[in-house]
Amino acid sequence: MSGRRNGPAIRTRTPGELRRSRRPRAHSCWDHLYAAPLWPLHGANLGTLARTCDAVGACLALPRHSWVPEALARGNTLRKPPCVHWTGDPLGWLTRQRARGARIVGVELAEEAVRLADLPAAREPTVMVLGHEQHGIPPEALDLLDECVEIPMIGTGASLNVAVAGSLGLYKLAGLL
Repeated sequence: MSGRRNGPAIRTRTPGELRRSRRPRAHSCWDHLYAAPLWPLHGANLGTLARTCDAVGACLALPRHSWVPEALARGNTLRKPPCVHWTGDPLGWLTRQRARGARIVGVELAEEAVRLADLPAAREPTVMVLGHEQHGIPPEALDLLDECVEIPMIGTGASLNVAVAGSLGLYKLAGLL
């Protein structure tokens, strides 16, 4: 036996209905929420993160490594390119964001970290910093963070990959979770 009992039938929305219910056009830059995987290790994570940025209205901040544009293009399944802020100096970029008043949130295991469930939505320009998949956020960048957020885990792994951690954090900061 399948289906729901004593309730209305479930109707999914068509792609056209979904598009009409969302913002009418792509942005040039929302300048409110950024995902900043400034020390990426795996290019596959960048395309996934670009799609999440589009979904929640965020921009990407990426380092100018020679392989990053190709990895981003290969992994981007959107019709339009994502909003990317390129930097050759991740620490300098973070310092400038702080100077303009942005809240800098790092996804990192730290003693004073806030659990993801307790992270408030971004009410001011916010940068979510994501570290290297193996080494985390470099020590010199930790000093630039206003706070850390921890994603609790029950399993044996120590952390999630950058795309998954970034997606969870972005949805929470965007107020969509």
